[in-house]
Amino acid sequence: MAAKKKTVRRVTPRSPGSGARRRLQATWDDTREALGSAEAAVQKQLRSLIKRSGVDPKHARQTLDSWRARLEKERRKAAKQMENQLTVLQSRARKERRAAGRMVDEAVQRGLAALNIPSRQEVHELTRRVEELSRKIDGFGRAPRRPAAGRHVAQA
Repeated sequence: MAAKKKTVRRVTPRSPGSGARRRLQATWDDTREALGSAEAAVQKQLRSLIKRSGVDPKHARQTLDSWRARLEKERRKAAKQMENQLTVLQSRARKERRAAGRMVDEAVQRGLAALNIPSRQEVHELTRRVEELSRKIDGFGRAPRRPAAGRHVAQA
């Protein structure tokens, strides 16, 4: 009997908005596909209507082309509006993420203060002050002694 080989699944890091981006892209692709299908159905119905009504095919073609151009213009306009809204949404998400981060930091600081645990900043400040005092103390030991001003040593 052969043992089954275990497969290790690697997790690829994703950006925070990648899931939302994929869903939006999928929705946009579905929308475009639905619009394409609707356009094809409308064209089929128009051809049928033109045949039954006896309208000049050239005139109908020109009208259809103008509608198609207008539809394309509206599609581009909608895409631009969607991009603008997505930009606004991304900006808001970044602001909210920063605000949430600040709230978490403040909560951690309050928790540390309640437990009487110094923060990283306080430890850093104390370390800096200890190093400064150590330099001052080392400086006192190295300074040569000078005779006090106004005292003269009598020579014999």
